[in-house]
Amino acid sequence: MNGGYQKGRGAQINTKNKFLEHEFVKEYIEGIDEDSNFNHQRKIYIESPKKILSENRSPDIPFRYSINPYQGCEHRCVYCYARNAHPYWGFSAGLDWETKIIAKVNAPQLLEKVFLKKHWKPETIMLSGNTDPYQPIERKLKITHGLLKIFQKYNNPVGIITKNSMISRDIEMLKYLAERNLSRVFFSMTTLEEKLRRILEPRTANASKMLKTMKLFSDAGIHVGVMIGPIIPSINDHEINKILSVSAEHGAKFAKYTFPRFNGDVAEIFADWLMKNFPDRAKKVWSKVKSIHGGTVNDSRFGKRMHGEGNYADIIKSVFKISRSKYFDDIEMPPLRIDLFRKGGNMNIFQ
Repeated sequence: MNGGYQKGRGAQINTKNKFLEHEFVKEYIEGIDEDSNFNHQRKIYIESPKKILSENRSPDIPFRYSINPYQGCEHRCVYCYARNAHPYWGFSAGLDWETKIIAKVNAPQLLEKVFLKKHWKPETIMLSGNTDPYQPIERKLKITHGLLKIFQKYNNPVGIITKNSMISRDIEMLKYLAERNLSRVFFSMTTLEEKLRRILEPRTANASKMLKTMKLFSDAGIHVGVMIGPIIPSINDHEINKILSVSAEHGAKFAKYTFPRFNGDVAEIFADWLMKNFPDRAKKVWSKVKSIHGGTVNDSRFGKRMHGEGNYADIIKSVFKISRSKYFDDIEMPPLRIDLFRKGGNMNIFQ
């Protein structure tokens, strides 16, 4: 492993921001540039946006609206496609993504304004589309907690995907919503191997904590599922069967998976990480990723980018399907209800 490797980080570099005319560089051994970590301590930026709903127009994603309480993510997943959004804020998709976090503190108030609009038609909103709503700073700022209070107040359905066991803090609200078929939770698990997790997604909850939380939620009557995301060739693809097996044992009722796609700056970030951590198989991994995406790692094609194509993609699809049928009932979960929405947030004695 490279001697300059920064433990506890996902990305090991800061990629160039194409939107900036000037940038800080480290090209000299003398002076202030000596300390490689001085500019990469966590910093929270408070943002008060005018709107909070992000509208999805991709046919690959089964929801129309999502909310991202945060921009940037402390979980530091090196493969994260959402890193490419950070340069628009003047930051890098690399180390800046992990350390410069934008918090949308007025998100609950903005959501309530949406629900109070006369033309709002209730439908499932996803937390989140880009960043984890339960990343570490949520413990202090409680923006996601505030959002769930609004979902509960108006009985609007909500879906959640997270890699953090912190979600157990909000189990009572999610239980209330689940009893009315208004909530669903996906636990995103990439690996059961702790050594791999520590370098691939350093600040996510470990597998043991995730599984305990999954069981806790399932026992509380909350519909939970597992997302193997992403399945990286020759890195964690051998874990598919085991992840599905233990997830089912801990109460997961449905399962999905996705492949990585290294669009934009993520390609440079992941390639650097791959060479520093797995130099012996880097070319093999890169070649397989390309085989999934029609000869490129940068895949934006609707219908192909999430689950890929080709022989390797077909093999993974088959392995996943066989394992899922073995451990899961393989039934479609009913859609979340929209008929219980409370106009004006008013309590109805029949609800």
